[in-house]
Amino acid sequence: MILKPDYNVKSLFDIDFKEIKSLGVNAVLFDLDSTVMPSKSGEYPPKVMELLNELKHNFVIAIISNNKRKEYIDKVQAMSDFKVIGNANKPCPKIMKQYLNSINIKPEEAVVIGDRPLTDILAGKLLGAKTILVDSITKDSENLLTRFVRKLERLVIRK
Repeated sequence: MILKPDYNVKSLFDIDFKEIKSLGVNAVLFDLDSTVMPSKSGEYPPKVMELLNELKHNFVIAIISNNKRKEYIDKVQAMSDFKVIGNANKPCPKIMKQYLNSINIKPEEAVVIGDRPLTDILAGKLLGAKTILVDSITKDSENLLTRFVRKLERLVIRK
């Protein structure tokens, strides 16, 4: 099934990046909101920033977000020493493909990590990259409607 991720883990910190590297992955494309920072917060949790800084030694890192607010994306870019791209229009893989082409990395050498099967995982699959679904970084504090929608999405990918 095209929405089924290659890996499904609870947290970014449960990903075995050594294994991912051994699969020939050279680029890690993260979703932004609810994946590497609380939604629309514009702040990386310290533990996430530590992980991103560690990963930069072995991978090209980028954030690919559907967020359309230029000021927000610019704010995140200012605190990041890797590429942050907004207005990505996921699940369309076009922006991700253009970025990978610009750094001479093939889609099969990339992994897309995100919290949404219908945007992040589908975009990664359409791109031809490996995919990892993570729970929202703020799953325990999200409103009930958001939790319900996430539960429905995950029911769909189990089939």
